[in-house]
Amino acid sequence: MTSPAPPLRLGLAGLGTVGIGVVKIVQRHADLIAARAGRPVVITAVSARDRSKNRDADLSGYAWEEDPVALATRADVDVFVEVMGGHEGPARAATEAAIAAGKDVVTANKALLAHHGQTLAEAAEAQGRVIRFEAAVAGGIPVIKALTEGLAGNRITRVMGVMNGSCNYILTRMQNEGLTYETVFAEARKLGYLEADPNLDVGGIDAGHKLSLLSSIAFGTKVAFDKVELEGIGNVSIEDIELADDMGYHIKLLGVAQLTGRGLEQRMTPCLVPAESPLGQLQGGTNMVVLEGDSVGQIVMRGPGAGEGPTASAVMGDVIDLARGLRISTFGQPASSLKEPIAAKSATPAAYYLRMTLLDKPGALAKIATCIGEAGISIDQMRQLNQPGEADDKATVLLVTHKAAPADIAHAMAQFGQTGVLVGAPVAIRIEEV
Repeated sequence: MTSPAPPLRLGLAGLGTVGIGVVKIVQRHADLIAARAGRPVVITAVSARDRSKNRDADLSGYAWEEDPVALATRADVDVFVEVMGGHEGPARAATEAAIAAGKDVVTANKALLAHHGQTLAEAAEAQGRVIRFEAAVAGGIPVIKALTEGLAGNRITRVMGVMNGSCNYILTRMQNEGLTYETVFAEARKLGYLEADPNLDVGGIDAGHKLSLLSSIAFGTKVAFDKVELEGIGNVSIEDIELADDMGYHIKLLGVAQLTGRGLEQRMTPCLVPAESPLGQLQGGTNMVVLEGDSVGQIVMRGPGAGEGPTASAVMGDVIDLARGLRISTFGQPASSLKEPIAAKSATPAAYYLRMTLLDKPGALAKIATCIGEAGISIDQMRQLNQPGEADDKATVLLVTHKAAPADIAHAMAQFGQTGVLVGAPVAIRIEEV
């Protein structure tokens, strides 16, 4: 008679929103998890900064470690689950200690992997261990599993998506309610939707971390977060949102990665997308990832990008895979085989939305049109707008170009400043085909 498989024992570092979500799933679905995994999954020990804090969960059955490094090296821990956050300090030290002690690691920490993923993956493989991080990208959406398993037979041609729920909340609230960025930013901060350092969200950094991880898996390259072109949403005005809407577009903080003959393009920037497209219709804190492969075509995955339940669900998906004995290299192939990417500035032509304020005098618009023409750019639409409260000696002009190279757009924008008719800085937003 076959003896039952021993339980998989977890050491859980971090008892914030996600950590408590993991505790609740393990406790609530113990029988279901055991049936699906073929063995019980239990938490043996936990670690957090404040032991006395009320966390609305029964932690009495777990050993407590003040130091997450001590937790990571306990003999009664098989898998170290890191949901503390931060790419240095305790999270990095404890993860390195767990790997050195021969533990597998499950983490929700996209910053840790974006900055140290290659080193950690190589260390894990040297120990015969794996790092799983489904919860680090797009919350409850199983995009890592899709890339490493379901689409493993495809050559991925493009990865694209909205990967920060806080930014999408701000932009859709501006869109739906006609509110300014400053108003909605303050609202989001009060509601706790933003990180302690809000620039991680609105500056595109959090989403850039996620894009760099997806790029590594999709294209077989070492993680290159420092090569992601980043532009946040702080300069997106309610005027731009309303004008885009009038043309049938919505503005999203959109990540796009593709491997071209020039190298790896990675950008996380505001873009116009068709209002009726799946990305254009995305509301609130929801995330969406679009994967394109040479055999499968386009796959669209939509779901909650953060929160206790969705993120803990992703953590437990990885844990159950390990309990089943499913072991996949951290980035979908051995870390030693990942190539050093050649970073390439985006050169893929696209239409652009351009908005600027000009002195309202004869020949002003002609000078702008000359700059655009000399840059080799063709104009699709041109409008002069009467903005409420705008002085009589100024005029807002909106241009939509035909497809143009980003370098040509940048050249034209630089030339605008030499015309003597520009008031303030012009705005240029890429229109992305989705």
